[in-house]
Amino acid sequence: MSAPLPRLDEDLIARLRADLVAADFTVTGVLDVLGPLASGALSREQPLPARRVASRSASPAATLIRLLTLGDPVDAAEVEAALPTLRVRGALALGLVAEEGDAVVARVDVRPYAADDAQWWVVSDLAEVATGAPVREDHVLGVGGASTTLAAWTIRRPVRRALDLGTGSGVQALHLTRHADSVVATDLSERALAFARFTAALNGCDWDVRSGSMLEPVAGERFDLVVSNPPFVITPRSGAVPLFEYRDGGAAGDAVVADLVRSVAAHLEPGGVAQMLGNWEVPRGSTWTDRVGAWLDGTGLDAWVVQREVQDPAEYAETWSRDGGHHARTADADAMYAAWLDDFASRDVESIGFGVLTLHRPARDRAPFVDLMDERGPVPPAMGESVRVGLEARVWLAEHSDDELLGAAWRAAPDVTEERHTAPGASDPSVIVARQGGGLGRVVRLTTVTAAYLSVADGALTPRQAVGAIAGILDLDPEETTLEVLAFVKDAVKDGLLLRPAD
Repeated sequence: MSAPLPRLDEDLIARLRADLVAADFTVTGVLDVLGPLASGALSREQPLPARRVASRSASPAATLIRLLTLGDPVDAAEVEAALPTLRVRGALALGLVAEEGDAVVARVDVRPYAADDAQWWVVSDLAEVATGAPVREDHVLGVGGASTTLAAWTIRRPVRRALDLGTGSGVQALHLTRHADSVVATDLSERALAFARFTAALNGCDWDVRSGSMLEPVAGERFDLVVSNPPFVITPRSGAVPLFEYRDGGAAGDAVVADLVRSVAAHLEPGGVAQMLGNWEVPRGSTWTDRVGAWLDGTGLDAWVVQREVQDPAEYAETWSRDGGHHARTADADAMYAAWLDDFASRDVESIGFGVLTLHRPARDRAPFVDLMDERGPVPPAMGESVRVGLEARVWLAEHSDDELLGAAWRAAPDVTEERHTAPGASDPSVIVARQGGGLGRVVRLTTVTAAYLSVADGALTPRQAVGAIAGILDLDPEETTLEVLAFVKDAVKDGLLLRPAD
């Protein structure tokens, strides 16, 4: 039997919104109440410090933290004071709370969320931190690490139509509202859709919310932007492992993400972009680029895939057997661990990759590009603008000839610095690198030739002009120097180390 769902009532939701604003139940308001220590512990799913701090405060925000975040029973009189417009009666009518003697307990999680210079609330099932028990298989997740990763990597340029595929509680749709004229949100889970509708109503958003599996609800439709945090977790088809709707797609191996990659092209407008998270298996004797590259064959899509993490089967089993509130070294956890190991062994899987896929439908008739990168280092919290610049640069390179590239006046990005390392007593550096301060934080090894070019890449001189001077000064073959500079420029442009004057 499913846990209760929130109910839609426009007037009552407006009252709830007014009370949340008045209480300053926002990301900054919660931080002000809890302080950095308790807030940090709560983000790591350790509620005790937050419970200690909030219980000592009589502020409305502290009451709402105890009620809606920590899941504690709260005296009805305190809830009345914290929700003076909605009142306990209204909260009961919305299905947000239940009575427990003289106290009130939450039935759902209402969590403040801030991003893109906006303040929102996300409504979802109570987290394990509130219930103290493993989550249900139909659990609707709130704001999690995967959802924030996808939101951070999504390109935020204005679009006409956007699709949030597998919306869950509506996190990605909230972001899309900021830069899309219309938003369609889909999910196979009717429970998730109920929470998404409530999240939309609470934040004053107008989404077209549809039920169905993957792309079925939008058959025959196209979008300028598709985002998806799909159920990408590779879960054994075994009774030993619970199948959580928010993470498990019901297919063997990595087929859910593979099928989405192969089918999304039909739903993109020319120039449209799809961005999604994914896991992929790497069988023994192959590489992750072989695996993901095969998904892309024949799609006609440009692809830029960044692998961010790699785990072996044991690490993967440990990560996901703990997910949902199951604790290590219990009989259930050990059974799940074994089921994962057996499942991967049946397909001879050596490792599992995780990353972000950015797909683009070319606006003109040309061969698509495929760029599969392994970049596991730290990146800025907001990558969307870097992804936009990188995608547009890759499209430019795909649509222009080498001759045009050599004739463009590139300039070094402001965040690019050069480092020279010299052995003791040596007069010349033994290592020269260009380091990118933002974006993917790339570090590129330079030669004497490419270092010389980068030093004059100021937007006034083209590579062709620079090559002539460099070859002459260093007494090098002009043709070989041109090829070396050309390869460097292609690599540096695609990740934003070199920019066009107009950028």
